[in-house]
Amino acid sequence: MKIAIRYLSVSEKHNGVKLANAISEVAGAEALPIDKPLEEEVDVLFFVNAMYAFSIDKRIDEFIGKNAPNIKLLVNVNSSCSGLSTFKKVKKVAVPYGVQVSEKEYHTKGSFKFLNKNRPNEDDLNRLKEFVKGVIAE
Repeated sequence: MKIAIRYLSVSEKHNGVKLANAISEVAGAEALPIDKPLEEEVDVLFFVNAMYAFSIDKRIDEFIGKNAPNIKLLVNVNSSCSGLSTFKKVKKVAVPYGVQVSEKEYHTKGSFKFLNKNRPNEDDLNRLKEFVKGVIAE
């Protein structure tokens, strides 16, 4: 199974990087930022993103549009301070490009300033690792 991991994060110390690195530990694929295109077709793309001001970043649409032919299945992994998931918004972007989106997603709270301090935490990352193992086993 060919696996790729791409993340969108506002900084290299932010939530998305933590989540992407946890996926990498289990999946054995390198976690890369979304400015790195998929160079070949992948069976599963773990797509790490976050909710910002109740929406998703426009770079998500750009990445999916440019890389759609190389994505067999997109698995959404996200965090948000508000507790809102990006699943519906990412799916709304991906489907018109012909990208299949798994109905299974991983979502956790993320920290922002003083809210949800230290999230995602070790428990969140361990749950993510178990989620990834389940996706890979299917």
